[in-house]
Amino acid sequence: MRLPSSLISNVKSFSRLNAYRNKNYQGDVPKGHLAVYVGEDQKRRFVVPISFLEQPLFQELLRQSEEEFGFDHPMGGLTISCQENEFFELTALLQAS
Repeated sequence: MRLPSSLISNVKSFSRLNAYRNKNYQGDVPKGHLAVYVGEDQKRRFVVPISFLEQPLFQELLRQSEEEFGFDHPMGGLTISCQENEFFELTALLQAS
């Protein structure tokens, strides 16, 4: 299953906008990575490799988050609504593959 080009385009546009907004800020997001906010009530910021966007499990998580939040995030980043421990398990699986 491939990520729709519109979703990829939105993520890339968001990344450029976020970089422009923070151009005077020395962020901790290295090239080739993306910051996301994870959690159901309290959101915690994580930095993940952009290569995760190619993974079907991560794509499904993004689809679910898009349905719930769209692309207008009050925290200024992609918001993923799942429990932190589930996100840890998913990212561990993706890093192992």
